[in-house]
Amino acid sequence: MNKALIAAVALSALSPFGASAAERTLTISVYAFAQDDFKQLVYEPFEAKCGCKLVVETGNSVERLAKIEANKASPVIDLAAVSMADALAAARAGLIDKVDTAKLSNFAKLYDIAKDPNGDGMSVGYTFYATSIAYRSDKMKIDSWADLLKPEYVAHVAFPNVTTNQGPPALYMLGQALGKDTPDLKGPIEALGEKKDDIVTFYEKSSQLVQLMQQEEIWAAPIGRFSWAGFTKLDVPVAWATPKEGQTGGMNVLVVTKGSKNQDLALQFMDFWLSTETQTKLAEKLIDSPANREVKLSEAAANNLTYGEDTAKSLKLIPSAVALDNRAGWLKTWNDKVGQ
Repeated sequence: MNKALIAAVALSALSPFGASAAERTLTISVYAFAQDDFKQLVYEPFEAKCGCKLVVETGNSVERLAKIEANKASPVIDLAAVSMADALAAARAGLIDKVDTAKLSNFAKLYDIAKDPNGDGMSVGYTFYATSIAYRSDKMKIDSWADLLKPEYVAHVAFPNVTTNQGPPALYMLGQALGKDTPDLKGPIEALGEKKDDIVTFYEKSSQLVQLMQQEEIWAAPIGRFSWAGFTKLDVPVAWATPKEGQTGGMNVLVVTKGSKNQDLALQFMDFWLSTETQTKLAEKLIDSPANREVKLSEAAANNLTYGEDTAKSLKLIPSAVALDNRAGWLKTWNDKVGQ
């Protein structure tokens, strides 16, 4: 009897049910940014909670979307973190499924702007950022995006190149300020083109701006809030503008691959990432601005991130369809008028 019992226990340990529980694997595709912190704050805690294994793939957006498309018939990626526009591109290509938000216990905690960023139910926002103008408050006053082109200021301005993440959003708001806010961004690009010889630089990387401002080569530049911390450490007075037209920015979202065999596990991971606890940890480390409105931050973290209900409601994001349908045209007009 005892031998039979031992044999039964041994067989149960080898049963398909036991093996599948131990070997569940979720493959995610994410930005390469801050992966050591994500491993400590998100990946390892989730693995401990779910008893599963996370396989993390990183790369730029083009490479990662190409891999999802190449494996469309037999998906190898279960969940991906991408931009709003890339999520819409993936949806148009039939690469992702609708997100079953009924399975997300933390969905109701998100800011409205993050619940359905593209209005198609195919993505959920996990972080967003504001884009505004960092400026020398002792040298100038910024009430409008159009102030960047004032004769007394323009020779002290750096503006993002149209090929950067900050370029189109900054142009979008400049167009609103100039009353030329068509989707082709022709008006603001032409306005910049007329001042191109005065502008200090059309920057590619925001990291170069802190030094330029310290050296007083520039007084102002449109930047993403994630770049703001470096400016606060300067020994010159720098302010974050709140132009009358508002702030713009960007959002990153989570999507579930169409045909993934691990969609339930993907949704569990998505829910874990969106939880108040996880979002707070990421925010306090200044990694991501929280999309969860229940997150309460220290003053130091809040000052360096895009944070709070009022800020979330004030963001004027470029609609993803506008970005996808006009990117090629933006670049052509930029090359014609600005020549960078």
